[in-house]
Amino acid sequence: MKFSESWLRSFVDPACSGDEFSHLLTMAGLEVEEEEAVAPAFDKVVVAQILEVDKHPDADRLNVCRVDVGSGELLQIVCGAPNAAAGIKVPCALPGAELPGGFTIKLAKVRGVASSGMLCSARELGIADDAAGLLVLGADARVGEDVRRHLDLDDRLLTLKLTPNRSDCLSLEGVAREVAALTGTPARFTEVDDVEVTIASKRAVVLDAPEACPRYCGRVIAGVDATVTTPTWMSRRLERSGIRPISALVDITNYVMLELGQPLHAFDNARLQGAIHARMAQTAEVITLLNEQTLELQDDVLLIADEQRPLAMAGVMGGEESGISLATTEVFLESAFFAPTAIAGRARRYSFVSDASHRFERGVDFGGTRRALERASRLVLDICGGRAGPVSEAMAKLPERHEVRLRPARVARVLGVALSAGRIGELFARLDLSFRRDGDDFVVMAPSYRFDIEIEEDLIEELARLHGYENIPSSSPVALMAMLPQTEETRPLARLRQIIADCGYQEVVNFAFVEEAWERDFADNSKLIRLANPIASQLSVMRSTLIGGLVANLATNLKRRQARARFFETGRCFFRDERGEPVAGFRQPWTLTALAYGAAFPEQWGCVARNVDFFDVKGDLERLLAPRTASFEKAGHPALHPGRSARIVLDGRGIGFVGELHPQWQQKYELPLAPVLFEVDLDALVIAGLAHYAEVSRQPLVIRDMAIVVDQEVELQLLIDGMVASRPEIVREIKLFDLYAGRGVEAGKKSLAFRIMMQDTQKTLQEVEVDAAMQHLMTYLRETFAAQLRV
Repeated sequence: MKFSESWLRSFVDPACSGDEFSHLLTMAGLEVEEEEAVAPAFDKVVVAQILEVDKHPDADRLNVCRVDVGSGELLQIVCGAPNAAAGIKVPCALPGAELPGGFTIKLAKVRGVASSGMLCSARELGIADDAAGLLVLGADARVGEDVRRHLDLDDRLLTLKLTPNRSDCLSLEGVAREVAALTGTPARFTEVDDVEVTIASKRAVVLDAPEACPRYCGRVIAGVDATVTTPTWMSRRLERSGIRPISALVDITNYVMLELGQPLHAFDNARLQGAIHARMAQTAEVITLLNEQTLELQDDVLLIADEQRPLAMAGVMGGEESGISLATTEVFLESAFFAPTAIAGRARRYSFVSDASHRFERGVDFGGTRRALERASRLVLDICGGRAGPVSEAMAKLPERHEVRLRPARVARVLGVALSAGRIGELFARLDLSFRRDGDDFVVMAPSYRFDIEIEEDLIEELARLHGYENIPSSSPVALMAMLPQTEETRPLARLRQIIADCGYQEVVNFAFVEEAWERDFADNSKLIRLANPIASQLSVMRSTLIGGLVANLATNLKRRQARARFFETGRCFFRDERGEPVAGFRQPWTLTALAYGAAFPEQWGCVARNVDFFDVKGDLERLLAPRTASFEKAGHPALHPGRSARIVLDGRGIGFVGELHPQWQQKYELPLAPVLFEVDLDALVIAGLAHYAEVSRQPLVIRDMAIVVDQEVELQLLIDGMVASRPEIVREIKLFDLYAGRGVEAGKKSLAFRIMMQDTQKTLQEVEVDAAMQHLMTYLRETFAAQLRV
């Protein structure tokens, strides 16, 4: 909701500065999202009248103007504007004036002719982008008056960020009511009287869908002049509210919508046939709207129609065939109340929004329908002329307003501050909430424009807003507190985050609801959990993997020329499961996912540049798991490269996957390189295991290397697991340090070189013991994997 502060102060003008005014609204729940000046700072610019215009003697495109600036002495000013003409009134910057951009006006000669100032365009004053010519002021402008005062350029534009429940503040009168209630300053609302009926013309109104449209008012006004210019005061207020003036009739309906909060529509009465119907659309019925969009409607869309065709998409936008034009001489003004449920989502379904739908889907005052029609009728008659007919009105069952009971004791309990009965009654009176007393309780009836007051807590919120959140004392909580136990065998989530962050990863937080395509691509998930009311059409399902969010983060960074990225995220994933807890039918396990992309190390001179690979990320994962050791099994995953991915196994249980992104998804999401990522169950990472004492040997360590040749299909993990399980007691550690396949190794075979570390805690190992241990391992490998010793 955007408007000018001066327009609001015409309704209610509290004694506070502009900044205090904005703070007051924000603290009352009407957040002032943006403030901006109507015009930048400038001075010494006055209203001037051009009396004479002569051609410059030495320039074809320049004129020499004699100008009256109200000082008693005429000024000579050289001007190149094409619309400079005798008799018009324009802004004139006097010598010494400071214009926007630091431009100072001085006495000067232009092509040999003295010039004592500058006649200004709107662009030169910083109030518009149009530089086609001088800014022509109205005939009522007083010569010599400061232009800032005449055009009200010291005004400010305020943009309110309203919550959906405060539809009553989508109008100047609504905001003025709030300011009056907050400050106690009397408000001056527009007095609206019924216009005089001078013709008998009217149209019958039929409510074919009374639940969707329970009230409809319309009036014929004949003999209007649609070509008249919109008054300056009206067009200025519209422009400062972000609405472009179009024509007088359209501007009047927009003005009343901003002023009273009631959207209106004007039909060309000559294009209508018979009675006006508020009905539901027929399936596949077609209408062309004023935005030139042709829609094929569904049967839950409310229409305004005549006897022949649809005229408008009710509460959203009018139709092109019945719209007014500059040739219109007879209009049918519409003012109606449409149920919010009948309008909500209809415009968004067809990929557009309108000011009308924004208001109707939140709730419009059904008690002000007739008043808005009379206000618009008066403006049409005053500006466009014409003769008004009687009001055609049809009414069904309007929304019921129920009494809400408020208990003062409940107020004290919720707010933490006791308000006296007198104070509560005073605040309700300032809000125009009628009430009666029932013992100690207040029984309140909300007015028709307050759709948001339905339960006791709504009234408590109103009291808190008016009493002032800043006036509610803050008290420290008093309670018995104890530290939660942190067992030695578990690690807190903060510690896990710190470990992965120390590896160079940055934490991200993404939405738990994601695009459906992500679930298909990265999880091959056919059991989607769909949202009933997504915040955006593309974020329609709950995630079962965090990979999609990290890939999207990577794509965003690449677009911003970040060639190296490391991300991780911890969060819940969501799965359908009949036995799921704590929500029946769903599992919600915590997951940690990390992604690395680009160079393995930041650019530097100390190492050879290379891209991150599987083993870099595997090392980060092993650091995260330490002191526990995981094994890795060849396995497939929908998101990962089929030959460069592995299943992570810990204590015999699969806890996640690690690998490169699948080439298909790399191409689809336009990634120059394949990122490497892992995803693991957080429950497995939290368990650290208890530390156990192990004697530190004082005896020397014996190191032997052993190279074997095995079939290419033999998995390294099986070799290492078997060797560790069958190793002699003196063997402390077995590591792979070389892998080779090529010349000197039989085709279909590979060479693996292991480093065997042996040690005894009580004695120095003898050569015979070492040889026996090596022979034991070699025998195991030969018998189990048909391994041959490489010589």
